[in-house]
Amino acid sequence: MTVTLIWIAVALVAIGLYLSWTAGRLDRLHARIDAARAALDAQLLRRASVAQELATAGILDPAASIVLYQAAHAARQAEEEQREVAESELSQALRAVFGEPEQMEAVREVPGGDEAAGELAAAVRRVPMARRFHNDAVRAARALRRHRTVRWFRLAGHAPFPLAFEMDDEPPVALADRAA
Repeated sequence: MTVTLIWIAVALVAIGLYLSWTAGRLDRLHARIDAARAALDAQLLRRASVAQELATAGILDPAASIVLYQAAHAARQAEEEQREVAESELSQALRAVFGEPEQMEAVREVPGGDEAAGELAAAVRRVPMARRFHNDAVRAARALRRHRTVRWFRLAGHAPFPLAFEMDDEPPVALADRAA
């Protein structure tokens, strides 16, 4: 009888430790998602800010400046529900404006243009990396949250189900060449 109670106690302690470890892991994954989302937001804001500065610098032709400024402004001002669409539209505007290498040459020729082109290329290059880190963290948390143990014991608490950030982040050809 005593041996049975000891084994039951050991089993309960082992199960409790496993549940505690799983809940801690899930909590760390949620914290990683929050940090990755903050980094993604910072990179998206940086890309939009640099694009907006370039659009208002008088370096580009007026039509390209307007297209780029409006897309960058919309991306900076977008509500959370519309953020993915606005950021995708900024990517499309960047590809439209900097689709031709001649446009980048024109930007580089003006004073300060080479620095602006380099800053924009760096910002454009960092967005896909930040999005990939965020989506990898989301994927890991989703996989853990799908386990029966997590669902049965409600180890996720009231944390919202993590959502990936899906957007078009393909860089323009001229900026991709510059980034490499």
